[in-house]
Amino acid sequence: MFRRIALPLLFGIFLQMTATAQDKQVLELRTYTLVDGAAEEKLDGYLEKALLPALARQGIGPIGAFDQASEAEDGSIQVMLLLPGPDVETVTRATAKLADDEEFSRAAADYLSTPAKQPVVKRIQSELLLSFDCWPQVAVPQQKKDGKDRLFELRVYESPTENLGELKVEMFNAGEVPIFLDSHIMPVFMGQALIGDKMPNLTYMTVYDNDQARKAGWDNFRSHPDWKVLSAVPKYKGTVSKIHKSDWIPKSYSQL
Repeated sequence: MFRRIALPLLFGIFLQMTATAQDKQVLELRTYTLVDGAAEEKLDGYLEKALLPALARQGIGPIGAFDQASEAEDGSIQVMLLLPGPDVETVTRATAKLADDEEFSRAAADYLSTPAKQPVVKRIQSELLLSFDCWPQVAVPQQKKDGKDRLFELRVYESPTENLGELKVEMFNAGEVPIFLDSHIMPVFMGQALIGDKMPNLTYMTVYDNDQARKAGWDNFRSHPDWKVLSAVPKYKGTVSKIHKSDWIPKSYSQL
C-alpha cells in the first residue's frame, strides 16, 4: 500500500539538499575488474589500508567501496569505488598526487609491486560525473549511521542525443527526486556524465534495507500520482534509450 511521507519532512529534506546546489560535488565512479575471485583479497587490502586513507587526506569523501550483490552484465568480477570531491581538479589530480604521499607508498608497497605476469586487476574503468542541482552532495545512508545492512542499486540511463540527455537531468531537477523520497527511495548520489563510455548518460545510486524494500519503493514510485503527471510531459518523452542496473553491497571499510 502506498504511504506518503509527511509533506513538511519530505520537502524539508529536498530543500536542504537543493539549498547547497552551488556546492555540487564532482564524482568519479571507478570499477575494478579482477582477474579472479582470489585477487579481491589483495585489492581489498590495498584499498582499505592505502588508497582510501590517502584519498581522504586529499579531501575526497565520503568514499563508497562496493562488492557485487549480483553478477555484472558481462559476468566479470568487479569492485566499485565512489570518489566524491569538491571540484574537478581535486578528483582528476588525485592519482598523480599519490606519488608524493610517503604514507601511501609504504602502505601500498605490496600492491604496487604486483608482477606483470600475476596481475590482480584486468582493467580499471572510470566515469566522471557532475552532481545534479537537486542532489549536490553524496548522502551517507541512515542504515550506515545505524550500523545496519544495506543494499545499493546503481542505475545508468543512456540518452539517444545530448539534448535529450540534458532534458532527462532537467526532469530529475524539476521534481523527480521528491517523488523518490515520497516513495521511500533514498538517493546516495546523482550525476551527469562528463567523461565515460556510455555518454550521453546520467548515473545514480539509491539505497535500501533489503531487496523487499527496494521492490516496494519502485512499486510506490510507478504508481505515484506526481510521477504520472511528470512522466506525461511531452518534452520528457524518449529521453532514455537504455537502462543499466546493478546491485551492490558495501565493503566493510566503505564510508557509505
